[in-house]
Parts: sequence; C-alpha cells; structure tokens
Amino acid sequence: MEKVVDQTLQAALEKFHALDQKITHFSSIIGLTDWDSKVMAPKKGRNVFAKATGTLRTEVFKLQVSEEMGALLAVLTSAENSEVFDQVTKAKVREYNEFFQKSKSIPADLFQEYSILTAQANDAWEEAREKNEFAIFLPYLEKIVDYKRKFAEIYGYEDHPYDALLDEFEPGLTVKRLDPLFAKLRESSVNLLERIKKSGKTTPEEVFEQAFEIEKQKEFNRFILPIIGFDMEAGRLDETVHPFAQTVTIGDVRLTTRYVEKNVRSALFGTIHEAGHGIYEQHVNPAYEESVLQSGASFGIHESQSRFLENMVGRSNEFWNYFYPHLVKYFPAQLKNVSVDGFYRAVNSVKPSFIRVEADELTYNLHIMLRYEIEKALIGGEIEVKDLPAVWNQKMQDYLGITPSTDSEGILQDVHWSFGGFGYFPSYSLGNLYAAQILRTIQKEIPDFYAHIENGRFEVIQEWLRENIHQYGKLYTPNELIIKITGEQLNANYLVEYLEKKYSEVYGL
Repeated sequence: MEKVVDQTLQAALEKFHALDQKITHFSSIIGLTDWDSKVMAPKKGRNVFAKATGTLRTEVFKLQVSEEMGALLAVLTSAENSEVFDQVTKAKVREYNEFFQKSKSIPADLFQEYSILTAQANDAWEEAREKNEFAIFLPYLEKIVDYKRKFAEIYGYEDHPYDALLDEFEPGLTVKRLDPLFAKLRESSVNLLERIKKSGKTTPEEVFEQAFEIEKQKEFNRFILPIIGFDMEAGRLDETVHPFAQTVTIGDVRLTTRYVEKNVRSALFGTIHEAGHGIYEQHVNPAYEESVLQSGASFGIHESQSRFLENMVGRSNEFWNYFYPHLVKYFPAQLKNVSVDGFYRAVNSVKPSFIRVEADELTYNLHIMLRYEIEKALIGGEIEVKDLPAVWNQKMQDYLGITPSTDSEGILQDVHWSFGGFGYFPSYSLGNLYAAQILRTIQKEIPDFYAHIENGRFEVIQEWLRENIHQYGKLYTPNELIIKITGEQLNANYLVEYLEKKYSEVYGL
C-alpha cells in the first residue's frame, strides 16, 4: 500500500512541476509583451495588443486556479505528504497554494475584463499625462478601483480591505504592521527636513541646472552598468516614459530609463535603480529558472536591492570618488569647476519636489506615505477617484510644503494605478527600510565595504548580495529572508539612523 501512495505522490509532483513550468513560460511571454508595449509598440496597434495580452493573462490565471491545480495542491499540501518534500518543492507549493486559495473565487471572465482594462488604461494614462488632463484617465481609474475593491473582498482580510492588496506585493504585511513603521519614519523624516531648511545651508546643486547631452548620458549609463554588476549579455537598456525593469528569463532582463537633457540625475539614478532590480533577477539560482521561484522574494525585498544600489551605493562619496573622473570625461564643460566633494553633496541635495522618481533620498519616503494614505482611503471607500487631484495636492502641501500646479506633476505622474498596482507603493519605502537593515549587516561582515566601492570592486559586494539574498529567489518569504540575512525582523531604526547620520554630514548639522 505504501508503494502505491509513493507512486501517486510522485505522479502528482510530476504534473505539478509541469504545470509550474507551463505557467512560467507563459508568464515570460507576457513579460516580453509588457516590455514591448511600453518600449517598442506603435500607438495605433496598442489597443488590439492590449486585448491579446489580456487574453493570455487570463489563460495563465485559469491554469493557476484550475481544477487540476486545486486537485494537485490538495494532494501536495496534505500534512502526510508535505513532510517528505525538499525545501524547494515546499516553496513552490506554498506560492501556488497561497494564490489559489485567494483567487479561486474570481470568475475568469471578470479577470479577463480587468486584464484588458489595465492594458488599455496604460495608454489612457500616457495620453492624460501628455495632455495634462486627469479627466482622460478618470473613467479607467474608476473602473480599476472598483475591481480592486471587489478583489479585496474576494481575497478576504481581517482588519482593513487594503491588507488584501498589500499581501499581493508583500506577503504577510498588514496596515496594522505598516502604520507604526511608517509613523516612525515619517516623524524622523519631517523633523530632519525641517532642521535642514532652518540651517540655511545649501549644496551646489546648480551644477545640474544646465544641459547634459542625452547621447552622452546614454553612453555613460552603458559604461557604468557592467561595472556595478549588471550583465549586458543577459540584459539590455532602453528608453520609456516611466523607468522599469522587466524579466523575461534569468538570462533576459530588460531595463528602461528616461532621459531628460536638463536633469542628468533622472536617467543616471533611474538606471542605477533599475540595475538593482535587474542584477537581483540575473543572480537567482539557475536551478529555479522556469519555475515560480525564479523572481524576487517580494516587491519590498526587490525594492531593497534597487534602493540599496541607487542610494546607499550610488549616492555615496566613495561611489563618486571612483566614477566622477569618468563622468568628467563625458561632460568636461559642465563639470570643469566642480569638485568630487561638491558633486557628491549636489547629488544628495534635499529639496521638496513634485516628482517622486526625482525626489531626494530623504523626502522620497514622504512621497510614498502620501500615496499609501490615498490608496488606503480609496480602497476603504473613504474617498472616490474624482476627488484625487484635490486630495493629492492637499497632502503634498501637508507633507512637503508644495502644491502641484498641473495634474502631470501631481496625480498623473505615476504609472502604477494604470496597471492596478494598488498596494505596490509601500514597497518602495519598505525597500528603504530593508536596505538600511541590510547595509548594517553587510558592513559588519565586510568592514571595508565602502573601500571596495571607492576602488571599483563591485564584484565583492555583488557576490555578498548574490550569496545572501539574490540566489534564493522566492525560496523564502520576505520575513523569513530578512531574519535570515540580518537576524531580526524589519526594524525602522536602521533607516532613521542612516538618514540622520548621512544628512547631518552633508549639511553640517
């Protein structure tokens, strides 16, 4: 009898692994179409393209919640059977089972309508942003919010409907857990910002108030990418309206950035940021390729890698001690009277601004908290989509002391809501929190961490990240991973201390 059970279990495992591979292959193709629609596709073809992509997403969704998947998971999650699995199989089963249990009650036709809507909404958002008219995007966003409210009810939650959406991006995270983390960070950030303002001290950021030839920006970005660890033979860099990283496979990771002639920081740090995402995906254990484990542990952990590389590495004094002489070769006229220390202080200027992706490291978190509070209120039914421009502008005034004069520099600046990414924004500040905690650990284990950066030895740092974080993909949950890396759960104190120390030095407080 025992032998028959083993054979049955083995057959279920083989079918499960085959289904996992099929879903992953389809998802890779969807990733490629997403990239193409944002980077290469001509506008006139996007509407049908959106419908085709929505159809494919629906087929993947059907596989994930199919009767076959349910039957396999019933066998594989039984207490008797799960004990015999290795860690990798357990993780794969965990990932599919969590999605299945949440999503099995969503009708396939409802999901398809939603998928087509979000694909079309991206074009509407681009047009609205270009024309500076929120009204163009409004009907699409109203429908998306309605869907997200429905999905939250279907997924289920204990305290707040927003919890159900947070869980999609950061498994296990809740409003109850997030609020105190953000409260501590908000209080310290506002306090530090006020002290910087009152100090009257400035940085030489006027260096950026001049034109930097876009072709030269492109050349410099392509120069630094392989040095900081991005494998250009397993990836590429392109342009888009809103920077993003898209993984097709571990060996095909695509970065995008946005070039602005009179804002060289935009593409420079946007590229470094997206490289953090890309390097993470390139470093996942090849044994996990073609499976659900081939991507990062969560959006927050993913953001920790992009924010770590962008800010804690890319905005460090040591980074520019190494790269600044190279940058001067690309822009000799613009930088002829600027010292490396002056440039370092300039890239770390603190100044409230309208655009999140161009915000400084300190005020960035306030941009995220603004969006977090709006999303919570929207999903909770406390505000409606039509109210968003006014709500947004008031919160910008409350948090940063500035008010957007246009929709494009206010409510329309981010792409996330067009693809239904409610619950995504907190990942950015979570990434900052994780990154500071990881920095504390890496400096203990590699005391000359910043000396390696100053000497261009990025491979030492990337190998540590690969060994301790990247290789695991989705093997661990985010909470399990941060404990494994640092020995404790997420703690806001490390980011508060990091920001305090850094900006006290930059501004001589």
